Amino acid sequence: MTAEVTFYVLEAAHEGARLKLACRIVEKAYRAGQHVLVWHDDPAELATLDELLWTFDDRTFLPHDRVIPGEAAAEAPILLSSSELPAGEIPVLVNLATSVPECAARATRVIEIIDGEPGRREAGRARFRAYRERGLQPVSHNVRAD
Repeated sequence: MTAEVTFYVLEAAHEGARLKLACRIVEKAYRAGQHVLVWHDDPAELATLDELLWTFDDRTFLPHDRVIPGEAAAEAPILLSSSELPAGEIPVLVNLATSVPECAARATRVIEIIDGEPGRREAGRARFRAYRERGLQPVSHNVRAD
């Protein structure tokens, strides 16, 4: 059962700000020794994030892998997926999808990143309400984009 849900809310509306913040959050969780699953319902944006994780900071190495249907289970501490789930508990779930994924129930911590784009902002509000309906108390933080 999910123990903690945190929303990070950006004023910026461009996709790049949201994905860069996702990289910083993933890096922080990795440095804290936590395994991370990044979930997204858009495979193309997930591929962009995959590339960004290699390039967003030239001083940082974030070992990550995509979970690909029909292939051997990925074992990197940071996993990216839009369809397949790793087995077992999910210590940190970074959800970039438009809805609350079923795997959120297996996560110890869920992180949601919302930007200023009107459609993503409204979808974020719906996810916030969905967590509350599940009896959780999401916390939100306003974040400035760099």
